[in-house]
Amino acid sequence: MSGIEFLGTGSYVPEFVADNEKFAQIVETSDEWIFQRTGIKQRHISTDKPNYYMGAQAAKRAVENAGISAQDVELIIVSTCTPDFFYPAMSCLIQKKIGAKNAACFDVNSACTGFITCLDIAQKYLETEKYKNVLIVSTEKLSSQVDYTDRASCILFGDAAGAVLLGKSDKRFNSFLGAEGDEFEALYCKANYQSNCPWFGDIDEFYGHRFDTPAKQNFLMQDGKAVYKFAVNAMADAVRHVAKQGGFDVSELDLVIPHQANLRIIEKATELLGIPSDKVYTNIEHMGNVSSACIPVALNELFTAGRIHAGMKICFVGFGAGLTYGAAVIEV
Repeated sequence: MSGIEFLGTGSYVPEFVADNEKFAQIVETSDEWIFQRTGIKQRHISTDKPNYYMGAQAAKRAVENAGISAQDVELIIVSTCTPDFFYPAMSCLIQKKIGAKNAACFDVNSACTGFITCLDIAQKYLETEKYKNVLIVSTEKLSSQVDYTDRASCILFGDAAGAVLLGKSDKRFNSFLGAEGDEFEALYCKANYQSNCPWFGDIDEFYGHRFDTPAKQNFLMQDGKAVYKFAVNAMADAVRHVAKQGGFDVSELDLVIPHQANLRIIEKATELLGIPSDKVYTNIEHMGNVSSACIPVALNELFTAGRIHAGMKICFVGFGAGLTYGAAVIEV
């Protein structure tokens, strides 16, 4: 299996900062309560920009960082679970915004696992040698789905976008993807079409679940205990799978960049794997959970700080609604 390399990275973080004190003004909570349970101090909210705008800004920066023209981008893959439209695809809106008129476009939704899913897909396109420059954009506006009267969930999420421009490499790439659809009720956000079709009836029974309140019909719903139990084991299992596939030991990893859902989840999963904390990068304290954008935003922070070096073996691992999970290992 041929590998991939990072030709450029970029991110966009909204200016508006919602720290824990702001949440204490709208729900019954406190800075201490939030930080102790999640590791979050603040998150950014896009109060006046659509999701595709954030993605386009991150994409522009990744392309510029790679030193190529947007017209040289041949494929754009966007991961998002918070699209501005059902259609067209977000990737088409981003293509227009950045002027990548020669790129094919499609979107992926595996929720917070989206960036890892896109890496897996991009590698397969690059391996065909039909494409040389593949742009992945993970852009999420969770503020559009969160119920800001629910103190258990609203404190977790923020908005941001991250992007990477990828090329083919002969270095290591291993990936693993998994899902447990039976557990979908642990984390979901129902699409509310608000149809005026005069013949529609009640179809909730087909889901095996009742969307019988406005909150269940319109907002992100999460069973925190179920998600925690799934996430810890799924993340650890995904890393073990990808290490076994690559024929190396988990201890050989130089850096792990996990999905930033909850600091407790990250700490427990990496403890199960025997990975020391100095090999694990987190930015959850100042970013919160930005779904599939978590990992590429963190990656851009590391590149910008000069902390990514040639020869490093980096592991990305995450989980999300579905329930989905996955991991990928790249040698820089």
